[in-house]
Amino acid sequence: MPVYGIDLSRALLNDVAYKDFAFEDGRKVLGSGTIFLHVGGPFVPLALLHLGRKLIRDKWIVAHWVWELPQVPSEWRQGLPFVHELWAPSRFAAEAFRTIASDRPIHVLHHPMNPPPRWPRNPDPDGKSPFTVLVILNIASSFERKNPCAAIKAFRRAFGDDPGAHLIVKYVNSFAYPEAVDLMNQAAEGAENITFLGATLDAAGVDDLYAQADVVLSLHRAEGFGLVVAEGMLRGIPVVATDWSGSTDFLTPDTGMPVGYTLVPAHDPQDTYEYPGIHWADADIGQAAEALKALRADPDLRFRLGMAARSRAIKLFSPKSYAERAKKLLALR
Repeated sequence: MPVYGIDLSRALLNDVAYKDFAFEDGRKVLGSGTIFLHVGGPFVPLALLHLGRKLIRDKWIVAHWVWELPQVPSEWRQGLPFVHELWAPSRFAAEAFRTIASDRPIHVLHHPMNPPPRWPRNPDPDGKSPFTVLVILNIASSFERKNPCAAIKAFRRAFGDDPGAHLIVKYVNSFAYPEAVDLMNQAAEGAENITFLGATLDAAGVDDLYAQADVVLSLHRAEGFGLVVAEGMLRGIPVVATDWSGSTDFLTPDTGMPVGYTLVPAHDPQDTYEYPGIHWADADIGQAAEALKALRADPDLRFRLGMAARSRAIKLFSPKSYAERAKKLLALR
């Protein structure tokens, strides 16, 4: 199927971060067709205004939406009159959208992801490297939602100052919440076996980072999908993650180590997810620490979970699977 693209980043006042945007220009495709609109609900009217009536006339409009809480804010309803159906990257997100869009078809379509170039991976080629745990977050995506301080505390509870264990916390966009770095440093308590990395990495740099990891740790409060969890699984790395929200579509006791939680009101100092009437997860730090200790003590367990995770991730996230699923959904209309 021919695919075209239109980059609305500047029109919607977003940073243009993807310089390799290389689709053939879709503005010239008039008449019938399908528009996949990767724009959140409140911004749909603005996006369509920039696309123009001439382009969108006779098009079937599919909104790819994602949200990280079990209920969706009322302002997302602003986009509903302009779309024919919704596609969401997880069952969790799909159920959230049903709270405001019960009159629209809503389907689950996981994000497509290519397997990483480095495989098989060997994070400890000489047998002397420390047991390495990796945490990755974008502070602009809500520091409180990503909850790295809980991950740091779980690592500290599991290993203390043991130099044979190493935690890497990779973050970006600290400008979005300047207090974040101080909070992470407070949680680390000056531990020398914890490394903070705030630089922006290209794809090769991110792959190098994953290649060092024995475990990926994500004690998120909520995920609409769970990209870091999926990326870790795709690389055959065992993942310890909160057993709630979007990542539960693929992280199970057979493919990783889900961590229990309690539901608490959603409070977000950055105000993106400040919805105290809605709940999100507070992961069990003690359980996460025990999972980390078990994985360090048992390389065979790490290998088995990593292989199962990779197999599951390739099946769910391959571009081929995405294309086949998309064609089936389009045939339903």
